[in-house]
Amino acid sequence: MSIDVMALADVLRRAAKAEILPRFRRLNAEDIRAKSEASDLVTEADVEAERMIRAELQTLAPDALFVGEESVAADPALLPRLADAPLAIIVDPVDGTFNFASGVPAFGVMASVVHKGETIAGIIYDPMGDDWVLAEKGAGAFLRRPDGEAIRLSAAAPKPIEAMIGFASTGFFFGEERRKILSNLAKVRMFACYRCAAQEYRTLVGGHVDFALYNKLMPWDHLAGTLIAQEAGAHAAKFDGSAYRPTDLKGGLLVASDRDSWHHLRDEIIA
Repeated sequence: MSIDVMALADVLRRAAKAEILPRFRRLNAEDIRAKSEASDLVTEADVEAERMIRAELQTLAPDALFVGEESVAADPALLPRLADAPLAIIVDPVDGTFNFASGVPAFGVMASVVHKGETIAGIIYDPMGDDWVLAEKGAGAFLRRPDGEAIRLSAAAPKPIEAMIGFASTGFFFGEERRKILSNLAKVRMFACYRCAAQEYRTLVGGHVDFALYNKLMPWDHLAGTLIAQEAGAHAAKFDGSAYRPTDLKGGLLVASDRDSWHHLRDEIIA
């Protein structure tokens, strides 16, 4: 079982143009709903874009297991099937929904392809810039534009921790652990949170920042970006050093420009 990755990338682009961009800064109050908390939102753009992507994949990859963020909200039993599915496609129709609903142009559409528990392709489409960053396992990471231009991506060069700039999603650490992480992050030069993993991974694989730190692990948020980062030369692993897998929902995730930087950050920020 296989899939044409650029054909999948084009599906994401078409869905964004048909269902996401026309709703940007045009949502009504009834088009936005809270899920687990007030800042965890779903909009009509999320729902309709996922519906369109799923329908198109019925033609492109009819035998693939489809795992969408909104589909899992309706049927959590989909997630465990990632462990041994011959072919699975995981989709986040609007990553950065809070930004999208707030009118902030920092969101993206993500998809990853998993074969028997291993991520083999990842795509992050930026509707505002109309381009993709993507990777197939073993083939490098690229910025691709609709005109066919392809630019190879590389992670940033290593640097001392006090000079590092990165992303840290500290909102999903709690209690004493959160206080420790926030205190230890004072050791880096600067950190931010875009509230959008899609744009954070794009920034990292473009070589503009040195690390990304997450504690909440959902496959639609991290499978694509982690593979693209690794193909760009970065090192990614859970906090205990083990490999990040599609079925992992706990254990934290640290992505850094190289293996030595990863260990230095883990020792100084997390341990």
